[in-house]
Amino acid sequence: MESNTVETPASRPATAATPSGFDRLYTESGGIDFIGRSKLWYWITVGLLVLSLGAIVLRGFSLSLDFEGGTKLNMPAGDLVAEQVEDTFIDATGVEPEITQIVGSGDSETLEITSERLSQEQVDKARAAIFEKYQPQDAQGKATPDAIGSSTVSESWGSSITNRMLLAMGVFLLTASLYVAVRLQRDMALAAMIALVVDGIVIAGIYALFGLEVSPAVIIGLLTVLTFSIYDSVIVFDKVNENTSGLQGQRKRTYAEEANLAVNQTVMRSISTTVISALPIVALFVIAVWLMGIGTLRDLALIQLIGVVEGIFSSIFLATPLLVSIATRRKSIKEHTASVMEYRAKGGPAAAMTDAEDAVPRAASGKRTVRSFGDPSATGVVTPASANAGDQVGDTADTDDTAGNNRGIERGGATWRP
Repeated sequence: MESNTVETPASRPATAATPSGFDRLYTESGGIDFIGRSKLWYWITVGLLVLSLGAIVLRGFSLSLDFEGGTKLNMPAGDLVAEQVEDTFIDATGVEPEITQIVGSGDSETLEITSERLSQEQVDKARAAIFEKYQPQDAQGKATPDAIGSSTVSESWGSSITNRMLLAMGVFLLTASLYVAVRLQRDMALAAMIALVVDGIVIAGIYALFGLEVSPAVIIGLLTVLTFSIYDSVIVFDKVNENTSGLQGQRKRTYAEEANLAVNQTVMRSISTTVISALPIVALFVIAVWLMGIGTLRDLALIQLIGVVEGIFSSIFLATPLLVSIATRRKSIKEHTASVMEYRAKGGPAAAMTDAEDAVPRAASGKRTVRSFGDPSATGVVTPASANAGDQVGDTADTDDTAGNNRGIERGGATWRP
């Protein structure tokens, strides 16, 4: 039987390549089995927790002057050698410095000496001895004792600051717990809080392991990144909630598969948010360390940089697998999973990311193919105009719209579908 074909450039079919797993992340259609590798993520988390807790217990924290109290001397570094200045400080005061370091770069290089709390007499002796031997210069290039700055924090003040920081942490954890309890379902709230605690322990462990100084700026930064971690977990859990809405009424996917799809659908968003957040933090860190030598900015930038990396790990690789592990213990979820598996065993379609279900969206080409009952090999491309003119032929009842093309399947009755 003859078939008429009217085809325009816009209606020519395009061959679509099967998307790779990475490409499918960009289309939010899946590609990585995050939930299937839950045991791997759990073992990694356990390893990080053991290492972190071990470092906290065995090494402890290097607390800043604001927490422990003490005395700090600072002066333009110039051509000074830290070890030599430290020896002069010891000779003048009889006290071994806790930290002697040069921070910043270029004209902003500063030599800092931190020790236990000194009396004013000891501070004056140290300043006089250092000035007499090294003649440090101020910003105008003039050698003067005023180029050597000093600050002293009492133990009582440090203790007060410590108590206030602990109170701030407690208020934050309480507020965060109330928020997730109201905002999320019970299982999701529990998973989010576990992930939050893991974040806090791992970040604290990194500081203990590498001997990084803990200052008030670090605590402020920690509260910021923990908030970021909660936010990222809420984004993923919202998608899980959306995907699992009406779960009991379908047998296409299990709860775990819907949760895995949710992670795939949000992972690129999480990565993009992390990268965008990290860029200004890195810039701040570079300015604080190499250009200006400002310790407060350095502490704030470093904790935030560590935190955003840990936060994306917990929200993607820990929070959702934990949610699935908790939720699948419920009887209703177990029964639904068994029902899906039984349905598939009887020949029902699996929830694999097939091209027909979750392929990369393709623009409709406008092509309409009608197959004749009398000659199955004869196909024609018809337009609405030719259809109205009676040019289309074929016995069809089912339509395949996967790639924007309607293909008539042999059945009963000629038809045309736009």
